[in-house]
Amino acid sequence: MAARVLLTNDDGADSPALIPLWQALRTWAAVDVVVPAVERSWIGKAVTRFAPVRVHPQGRGGGTWYVVEGTPADCVNLAVHSLGLPRPDLVVSGINLGLNFGLAFVLSSGTVGAAMESWIAGIPAIAFSMAIPNDAYGLSGEARTRALGGRAEAAAQVASELARILWQHGMPDGVDFFSVNMPAEVTAHTPRRLTRVAVTRYGPLFSAVGANEFRHRFHSLEVLEEAADTDIASVSSGTVAITPIRLSLSATLPEAVARLWKGGE
Repeated sequence: MAARVLLTNDDGADSPALIPLWQALRTWAAVDVVVPAVERSWIGKAVTRFAPVRVHPQGRGGGTWYVVEGTPADCVNLAVHSLGLPRPDLVVSGINLGLNFGLAFVLSSGTVGAAMESWIAGIPAIAFSMAIPNDAYGLSGEARTRALGGRAEAAAQVASELARILWQHGMPDGVDFFSVNMPAEVTAHTPRRLTRVAVTRYGPLFSAVGANEFRHRFHSLEVLEEAADTDIASVSSGTVAITPIRLSLSATLPEAVARLWKGGE
């Protein structure tokens, strides 16, 4: 029986990376596409609470795509529970045009947020992101597509292969989902590494554009560790970073500290 894949992203229905990945996945799976209507980056696993979420079915590629006026997490939840689609075997999120490596980006990424929502629904998921050439940043539409060249198609082939491995072999014990970051010039022959998420922080995210008005302007990422086994180090060396992620957020306190928090028991 063919796999059934739910494909989503956070770059929206017009992302130049969406059709190449859809086409690559369709070589081995039935693919349902449920994506945001516009780019919804930097939104994490946000779910729309106070506004109606409108869904627009569109005929594309001989089938129906669902374009959602909402977030990536909205797309996954609607696809799994509300749109009448068959339950997917696997959720594929991406390919994000821009890297989502390091803890600060992982926690902020809508691409990764869709994979988190999939985990909540009990469905294996893998999120893909890729570096893009410097001259493609800030571009949109046909200009961005031209700047990317054939890079999205090459990345889609790699992403499809990795997604198929996950479908065929299942989610490994102790892993909740995968996040994969690829260099801009990735090919089928690019080496791959299993990595962990680097510890990172960012500073100001907003710049003043008028009186009491600010716009999102990302400035820089602070890497708090220099280790060869991180996702940042892997992509920086030109390899594909495959990062298994566990959403276990609990920590253990030393007994002396625990006593303080418990009121000196």
